[in-house]
Amino acid sequence: MSVVVKHAMTVDVEDYFHVSAFENKITSTDWASLPLRVEKNTHRLLELFEQHDAKCTFFTLGWVAEHCPNLIKAIVDRGHELASHGYDHKRVVSMNPKQFREDVIKSKSLLEDAGGCEIVGYRAPSFSFNTNNQWAYEILVEFGFTYSSSTYPIEHDLYGVPDWPRFIHKRDEGIFEIPIPTIRDGEVNKGIGGGGYFRLYPYFYSKQRIEKYLQQESAPYSFYFHPWEIDPEQPKISGVPLKSKVRHYINLSRMEDKIVKLLKDYQWSTMQDVYLSGSSQEEK
Repeated sequence: MSVVVKHAMTVDVEDYFHVSAFENKITSTDWASLPLRVEKNTHRLLELFEQHDAKCTFFTLGWVAEHCPNLIKAIVDRGHELASHGYDHKRVVSMNPKQFREDVIKSKSLLEDAGGCEIVGYRAPSFSFNTNNQWAYEILVEFGFTYSSSTYPIEHDLYGVPDWPRFIHKRDEGIFEIPIPTIRDGEVNKGIGGGGYFRLYPYFYSKQRIEKYLQQESAPYSFYFHPWEIDPEQPKISGVPLKSKVRHYINLSRMEDKIVKLLKDYQWSTMQDVYLSGSSQEEK
């Protein structure tokens, strides 16, 4: 009897106005005046996951838990993992240890109150852990987190530490770090974990890249995306740089169909189930 290999599906639960690409155009004081779409879009994802018998880790903003507590309850009630994405999507590179500690405490409390469960997973907004803020891991351990998925070992203008480990590893602080997956192109890491890369390329090409990773590496695969990526009807933000517009809006109308194909082609579970269930904790 063959063993079914499961991979980790993850969703960063934030709304279209939370994204780092718009942070110089939209501030937190503007959010209350903008249409809230994260609840509807995330419920649609819950429906898709249920239809395809998939489980997921929802890295969720504390701000979303504060404004949509029923959504948080629905995530937990359907058997998914609830994890933290910080409070209001501030990148860790913009915070000092005191500010980060306050952000962690606030977001964790809101999520646990709304979900009625312990929060042990964390993902930094925009994968904003790097060599200059490794103190953040000590703070996560202090508040009971057992794993983080906050690094993307690629070269990118907004994030990334290319020479950091590519696979799950236990850090000296006692916490597991689970990087976003990459494939090797010579000496260069190329991102294959989801998000804009997945929307940009045709599905067959994204699948080829995933298959290459699975053939070359004896490691699980994980995928990430956002609820706003299946929402082509979201309000368009004006006055932002062309690069930001392209990154955010490209192929939104095609994303849901691509996600359905991904759900059909692979078996999906939570980060804890895939990476922290025993044998998968071995370091590369």
